[in-house]
Amino acid sequence: MRTKSEPIAFGSISPAETHRYHADARHIPIGDSSVDLIVTSPPYWKKRDYGFAGQIGQEPTPSEYVINMIECMREWRRVLKRTGSIFINVGDSYNARTLAGVPARLEAAAIDDGWIVRNRIIWTKESGMPEPAKNRLANRHEYIIHFVRSPKYFYDLVGYSEAIGNGANPGDVWNIPLKRNMGDHLAPFPDEIVRRAVLLACPRASCPVCGHIPERVFERTAQLDTNRPQAKRAMEIAKAAGLTKSHIAAIQATGISDAGKALKVQTGTGRNSAEVQRLASEAKAALGGYFREFTFAKKATVGWTTCNCSVPLSPGVVLDPFMGTGTALTVANEMGRSAIGVDLAPKTDDHVWGQSIAIPDDVEPLEPLATKRKRSTRSAGLALQD
Repeated sequence: MRTKSEPIAFGSISPAETHRYHADARHIPIGDSSVDLIVTSPPYWKKRDYGFAGQIGQEPTPSEYVINMIECMREWRRVLKRTGSIFINVGDSYNARTLAGVPARLEAAAIDDGWIVRNRIIWTKESGMPEPAKNRLANRHEYIIHFVRSPKYFYDLVGYSEAIGNGANPGDVWNIPLKRNMGDHLAPFPDEIVRRAVLLACPRASCPVCGHIPERVFERTAQLDTNRPQAKRAMEIAKAAGLTKSHIAAIQATGISDAGKALKVQTGTGRNSAEVQRLASEAKAALGGYFREFTFAKKATVGWTTCNCSVPLSPGVVLDPFMGTGTALTVANEMGRSAIGVDLAPKTDDHVWGQSIAIPDDVEPLEPLATKRKRSTRSAGLALQD
């Protein structure tokens, strides 16, 4: 039974597990609604040829690539909980001397197929791979697209902000350097991308009985992100003016808008006591335009909600349907989440599989195998034009 109890410490969590399957990303051998987060980097269109049948990325046209990706996403919708998210790292490609527009095509097709796009995150790479082009700039960014099934999804912005440490609502540009190693992959998926996706959209755990996800209980503070010059200056002015915690709380209670119709409609001015309004006016007079900084002050976690089931919680589950060398699985485990990896690479590929592999026919997955359904080789209902 779910409940909104008083804040408590986080409950006990069962050990995280890892399962890997030699399977197609369009036919994943796990049960419905069994995954909290999908974070993956599919093969880019017309980039690396992995040389095995059924691979995605070598389709004749970008439209056919997108059709295959939408077929994948339909299968992912089945295994994803309604509260779940997908973070897809997708790069663009040149074709006939023009950018193919693959990320935009995928976004549009996914929206038409019922997905909700919450963010188009820009991943900037200051030290990217050298490019031989003489008549255009080198590509130094890629996209990480955040999709959800439902408007009501799990999202821990407070926890992410605490971990990343750059403000109450960090931006959608991630400056993350490429990860290098001694393997044969030129640009392995950076650990940091997976870490950020997990922080944002994969719960630490949930109740295996009622499904309740513990919610973070937090309180607002007067602390700002001192990495921002404006925030640092606001704190200096507040200290020099002798503003108290009550002054800052009053600013946060009244809100950011302080003139015209917005004063009555968008803020809490008309819903606070005369004393709160007086303190807010004093603080705003001292801070000038810098008062707005305190409306975005950091939040501090004080506890978690719970349910009444009295059972150990099950760790959140991360799926990478194009797991490659397993970066997403490793990071998920390090963060206490269970991990599922799927890849179609030949079982003889030690670079992917190492010494162990789970094959759907001879291993029990986290959930019972889903009932097999007929699937066409091309997604029905999609007609995309190049």
